[in-house]
Amino acid sequence: MNLTRCYLIIGLFFSITAVTHAQQYDRAVGLRFGYPLSVSYKKFINYTDAVELYAGWRGWRRYRAFSLNGAYQIHRDFPDVRGLQWYYGGGAGVQLWSYDNYERGSATVSLSGYLGLEYLIPDVPLTISVDWRPTIYLGTQRDDGFHNLSVSSGAVAVRYLF
Repeated sequence: MNLTRCYLIIGLFFSITAVTHAQQYDRAVGLRFGYPLSVSYKKFINYTDAVELYAGWRGWRRYRAFSLNGAYQIHRDFPDVRGLQWYYGGGAGVQLWSYDNYERGSATVSLSGYLGLEYLIPDVPLTISVDWRPTIYLGTQRDDGFHNLSVSSGAVAVRYLF
């Protein structure tokens, strides 16, 4: 999915959804600018707990990956800053790989931790978040028994509330 299609999908949500202007929101959709660039959907289960699902595409010179991820996040308010919360949680994902020089692809499974900040912009139906996502990848990439711990993963996300 290219970036133009992502913007088109988000624009569609802007035009057909109702906006609530509350301290806490129920659902949001947007983009995660990280590894990989992803479309994100976040749903609060109650005041503090949320589930985030995101799908992303990453292309390199000789191989590509499509990824599906889910996370359970627990949010806590900063007492003196309206709209600012910090969150932590965990999640899992699957990455599907394809290669130019191989006839078959491969898959990896990932387990991730989450630590982040999220800001609900006053009087605007948007949130901005930044998170750190240390991740361990299990499975195979090509045929070399690839196992990797990534501690530098993370993203900046912008989401529209509806």
